[in-house]
Amino acid sequence: MNERIRAREVRTIDDDGAQLGILVTREALRIAQEKGLDLVLVAADANPPVCKIMDYGRHKFEQEKKNREARRKQHIVSLKEVTLSYKIGEHDYQVRFRAIQRFLLDGDKVKVTIRFRGREMQHQALGVNVLMRFARELTDICTIERDPRQEGRTLFLILAPKKGIAPEKRDAVKQDKAVQAATPASPLGDLVP
Repeated sequence: MNERIRAREVRTIDDDGAQLGILVTREALRIAQEKGLDLVLVAADANPPVCKIMDYGRHKFEQEKKNREARRKQHIVSLKEVTLSYKIGEHDYQVRFRAIQRFLLDGDKVKVTIRFRGREMQHQALGVNVLMRFARELTDICTIERDPRQEGRTLFLILAPKKGIAPEKRDAVKQDKAVQAATPASPLGDLVP
């Protein structure tokens, strides 16, 4: 910037974006100072180096603003884990299904894990069937990132959200969740009709 530029000649760009051509560095610096701006080295690797006449403080502020905006918009994908048994009941399955669906719609990956205890190791095929049922029923919002895999006494499957899930689908699932939350539950559970 300004006096720190070591090149003898630079290709100069005006603050309006117009090319002034190749100038001696001192001449380009004089033009910048007359306008009350800075001469900033933009491309040092070019032959000759490219410099732009600009307000460096404002340029730096705008760059930081863009970086903050980009950081705010980015979504960090996290890996959520849902653990269950291969002997899962239908209601428990539906609860886990809705949780997985919510995680996927929020843009997170989901690791569905089945743990086997003792003699349950001989029923690994039943565990694979449960995992593949999740994958089949969620094909419209996810893809299988890693097929069912055995590690020790656990069997797991990793699901990743599909790119560009329609906002209508996401909103419909969230609306269903709100309706379920608004429905009052009977204190006696299923005993009262």
